Amino acid sequence: MKMKGLRWWVVGLIAVAAVINYIDRQTLAVLWPTIAADLYPDKSIDERNEIYGLISTIFILAYAFGQAIFGKILDWVGTRIGFALSIGFWSLATVLHAFAKGVTSFSILRVVLGVAEAGNWPGAAKGNAEWFPAKQRALAQGIFNAGASLGGLVSIPIIGYLALVMSWQMIFIVVGLIGFLWLVPWLVLVKAPPEKHPWITKEEREFILSGQLSSSDPQDKPVDAYNPSTAELLSRKQSWGVIIASAAIDPIWWLFVVWIPIYLSTSFGMDVGEIARFGWVPFVGAMVGALFGGFVSQSLMKRDWSVNAVRKLVITFGGLIMLACLLALAKPASPLVAVLIMAGVLFGFQIAISSVQTLPADMFGGKTVGTLAGFAGMAAKFAAAGVTFIIPAITAGGNFAPAFIFGAGLAITALLAIWLLCPKIEPLKPKN
Repeated sequence: MKMKGLRWWVVGLIAVAAVINYIDRQTLAVLWPTIAADLYPDKSIDERNEIYGLISTIFILAYAFGQAIFGKILDWVGTRIGFALSIGFWSLATVLHAFAKGVTSFSILRVVLGVAEAGNWPGAAKGNAEWFPAKQRALAQGIFNAGASLGGLVSIPIIGYLALVMSWQMIFIVVGLIGFLWLVPWLVLVKAPPEKHPWITKEEREFILSGQLSSSDPQDKPVDAYNPSTAELLSRKQSWGVIIASAAIDPIWWLFVVWIPIYLSTSFGMDVGEIARFGWVPFVGAMVGALFGGFVSQSLMKRDWSVNAVRKLVITFGGLIMLACLLALAKPASPLVAVLIMAGVLFGFQIAISSVQTLPADMFGGKTVGTLAGFAGMAAKFAAAGVTFIIPAITAGGNFAPAFIFGAGLAITALLAIWLLCPKIEPLKPKN
């Protein structure tokens, strides 16, 4: 049996995994006011936010370690098995949240969830590097990121309305079971990489593999020829450009993923039902930005723009949008204006991040992509954990303006890292 366009089925499943990932992750954020009122009835809102911030910081730190762990696992066992391990364990952890009783049990389960969920991002980068030629990778990454945005979009209203008919414990069980269903089509469809897959057509296999050659010299070997050791990888300034840019830009996303429901509750007094009606709006901007960034990159590639020019233009455009919107968000006129500006921030974020996440595949071989993506993801999550930890302190009393101004500084840092440390984005070669 042969399937036309098999690579699009693969990236579609990866995008669905991202949807599930964000539904699982956002469940605690949306339900926290309800959970906190149940478990900590005698504590103030600020005290409850501090507990939530601590649990979320622990989750992100576990996610950071998981990025490096799963980057290596994916390079060792391959995308198929690596993804299955990741989603299987994170789904189990989500189900077990139903039995949590306090800070300790929630923290332990968030550690398991964080380590397991970490496989999603380096897995997507590696999967796209395997299944797509260079000119389509940004689009494929944009589809994956659109899945993450869709997960954020649908999770808030779905969980909010489920809270009206279910206990918070039952919601965790229902949400966790969805991931186990995803494993069935993944294991059936993704049998092997494209060069060995029995269902791929000859034309698609040649299209994918020929598009992974260096465009500078038709006699070059595939980009896979340069797979440096970890020490050599970390000796390249381009690697640090990717790592630093990821560490600067990623906390902006987590600022909103972790704190949107709490921000709306604390600053505007919204209950779970009102959060369900407003909290999804920013993720519309994120989903549109993910697709827009991918389509723009592909369109410019078709016009024979270089990879270097396309990546830098798209990342810079997205970064400037984030910068402007974060500064405007310091003083929103109303809750509606606030969520619309947040949509602008996440729109710019997804435009930029789709290209940032393709950089490992643009510069290194397939056996190294997962490793660099893992290191970049780990650095990003350490930075996000730090930002998450300080949010309760700098937003005491419901004033989130300092957090948004700090986010604007991070956007500038990400742009500087790309422009200064990645002078030319192209397939790299050994130093000697």
